[in-house]
Amino acid sequence: MIEALLWDVDGTLAETERDGHLVAFNQAFASMGLPWRWDAAHYGRLLRVTGGRERLLWDLRQRDSIPVHEHDALSRELHRRKNRSYAALVLQAPPPLRPGVAELIDEAAARGLQQAIVTTTSRSNVQALLEQHFGAGWARRFAAVVCGEDVSAKKPEPEAHLRTLALLGLPPLATLAIEDSAAGAAAARAADVPVVVTRSHYFADDVIEGAVAIGPGLHQRAGWHPQPAMAGEGGITLDDLADWHARMELVSHFG
Repeated sequence: MIEALLWDVDGTLAETERDGHLVAFNQAFASMGLPWRWDAAHYGRLLRVTGGRERLLWDLRQRDSIPVHEHDALSRELHRRKNRSYAALVLQAPPPLRPGVAELIDEAAARGLQQAIVTTTSRSNVQALLEQHFGAGWARRFAAVVCGEDVSAKKPEPEAHLRTLALLGLPPLATLAIEDSAAGAAAARAADVPVVVTRSHYFADDVIEGAVAIGPGLHQRAGWHPQPAMAGEGGITLDDLADWHARMELVSHFG
């Protein structure tokens, strides 16, 4: 039986990457007078590196124009500026929650399930987004909030999920993670947490292994593997999640 839902943020709660984080990274580059810009395709490749500062470091290593001994300090300052820009962007035009997300959060709350945020993005980014959608008291909706600053190893390592389980006081099989990427799914599975994958823009065709269900979004019942067992209209419900969780038949999608 599910006692808690563990929510990823970027790509899962909202499509924040292309029109949020990417724009903010480029604004950070411009603010420091740096000549390069990331385009959408390059950023999509960079998303295979989890963590914003980690992406910056990876990208810096590919460039000969910045001495290696400057990478650490430069990446920290760029990341600080990027987070500040992201918060301003979200304040001006909050990325909408993905369809079906708010409904499932409300349904789970009404039925007494604990819910948690399990992400390797920065806490300031999470606050900027969720405050716009749930108000200043957004954190009260969640029994635990684990962000990038709280772990030493980011997804696909399981540390964020393991830390969340400890905070909730629950065994892995009493929970269900909702993720959008192969790295997120791998992190959950490494912590023995069952996972449902709702594919996002940048991970629409990625290889996903070991989920209990994979589909295009919580707003629709078509396109899921396996298909929801119960008849119904509208989006994915808590009963659908509970059924997949109970059956625990691991599935994989290879593009």
